Amino acid sequence: MADTPNGKKRADFQTGEEPSMEKRLLLAFVLMGAVLFLTPYLYRNVTPTQPAPKPAASKTETPAAQPAKPEAAEAAEKASPAPAPVAPVTAEEEQLFTIDTDVYSLTLSNRGGVVRSWTLKDYKDSAGKPLELVNTAAAPKAGYPLSIAFRDKTPDVNVNDVLYAAKPTPDGLGIDYEYSNGKVAVRKSFRFQKDSYISAFTSEVTQNGAPLPSFVAWRGGFGDAAVQNAAGAQRTVFYDASAGKLRLKSAKDAEDGALTDTGDFTFAGIQDNYFAAVFLPNDGGQLTVHTIADNVPSAVDKNEKLHVGVAVGGHAQNQFAVFVGPKDVDLLKRINPKLEQLVDFGTWFGWLAKPLFLMVNWFNNHLVHNYGWAIVLVTVIINFAMLPLKLSSMKSMKKMQALQPQVAAINAKYKNVGLRDPRKAEQNAELMALYKKHGINPMGGCLPMLLQIPFFIAFYSVLQVAIEMRGASWLWVKDLSRPEDLPIHILPVLMVIAQFVMQKMTPAPGQDPAQQRMMLMMPLVFGFMFYNMSSGLVLYWLTSNIVGIGQQWFINRIMPTPAPQPAEAASGPKRGKGKRG
Repeated sequence: MADTPNGKKRADFQTGEEPSMEKRLLLAFVLMGAVLFLTPYLYRNVTPTQPAPKPAASKTETPAAQPAKPEAAEAAEKASPAPAPVAPVTAEEEQLFTIDTDVYSLTLSNRGGVVRSWTLKDYKDSAGKPLELVNTAAAPKAGYPLSIAFRDKTPDVNVNDVLYAAKPTPDGLGIDYEYSNGKVAVRKSFRFQKDSYISAFTSEVTQNGAPLPSFVAWRGGFGDAAVQNAAGAQRTVFYDASAGKLRLKSAKDAEDGALTDTGDFTFAGIQDNYFAAVFLPNDGGQLTVHTIADNVPSAVDKNEKLHVGVAVGGHAQNQFAVFVGPKDVDLLKRINPKLEQLVDFGTWFGWLAKPLFLMVNWFNNHLVHNYGWAIVLVTVIINFAMLPLKLSSMKSMKKMQALQPQVAAINAKYKNVGLRDPRKAEQNAELMALYKKHGINPMGGCLPMLLQIPFFIAFYSVLQVAIEMRGASWLWVKDLSRPEDLPIHILPVLMVIAQFVMQKMTPAPGQDPAQQRMMLMMPLVFGFMFYNMSSGLVLYWLTSNIVGIGQQWFINRIMPTPAPQPAEAASGPKRGKGKRG
């Protein structure tokens, strides 16, 4: 094994980070803000503006698998394996078994004792069928879920390809697999519950009677393959109890070799934005997690891409309570409070995203019973909460309009002064003195826009991780968490129109015609940026624009522009010395 730069081990593993979107969105707004703020310097006679100013163990924590004990441990105890076989045990032919519960349906095979299919009944794919969590297209290369993997020592036979003797339970909710060739013996046990996403899994491997450490693997990706950048959204995940933190690894992290993490982990597994498959050890103690990169196709993309895989365990006998299902906050908390952290609302704006989600969820559950209208209501509340700031900003902009004759006079004094001329600083100083004299903040008009950015990113996070938003419809929109499926996306087009109207209604003091023409392109830039984003996110911005139009009309009615103030006489630089351009 080789050391990685972060000190973790890369393993020769056998089986029988790009920047986050949160950062990209913030960078996009910063760049657009830079265009808005710096544009005046590209034109003469334009009022200048001022630029806008591995885990370290801290304490030992008791593993949090206890809350899952009443439901999961009881099932695991029923699945305790018997002593290792001493005689050859196998089957003559491959057999498929179906486990059907209230929440999911599984297909298991006695060839390898693996899961061939795991579909969720209450969640649909893009074709309206029960969602398949197994990347079946990757199986020929990466193997099927709940296969057995080894690291340091492998058995003399491929235990994921042999035919196991199968013994289903009388209630139809479990199955025991057993294989032995006289030297290598394997036992696998599955126990499911009728109305729960929790199941129990046990595996044990011996060779020549000696225990052989092994892992349970889910490779080749996981979850909904039809979402945008499905492979890139998948992660391995484990909760480090000693550090009190959730750890995530991507396929790119393991591109140069499997990553190995060992520690006091409450749970470990694999996830995408909305679903997770995690293993909770019943006996606590040390747990080893391998993050693996598999270059495989998917059911919706035949091109091979890096998909993440995970292998969990490291003991001769592995016993887990297994959760496979939606990342629903309330559901996860009932199973184990630590599992709630699987719903990640973002690093920078999570403090805002979670309250927004709770507000939207409350309006949906108690008032409008539709997540689209709930987003509209929350957006209206946000915009009216910011109305006092908008009034203050608009008052400042109206004052700037009244000062335009004086601003034009100052600009005329320095007409032929280039941007690099030292006297440009004198021009800026005079302008700032003028603004200060009349109590104007030249950046005040940008503050409402800047305050929208955290809410925008927070809404983006909510739509990306809240399972409640997945598949939520609104009018013609079938899924608020995805772009519209119409040939022409209507919401972005309406958003561009509304933003153009609002921009025409908003005073723009200090802009010359060339700058105004450039600013008219901003709605188109936003339309291009939003065109393939989540419909719920576009709905939020469109609603903000519509509310903004109404507020701007009201402000224009109650706050007329003051009469222009005459320019003050002033002497500028001597002519002939200022032509450095």
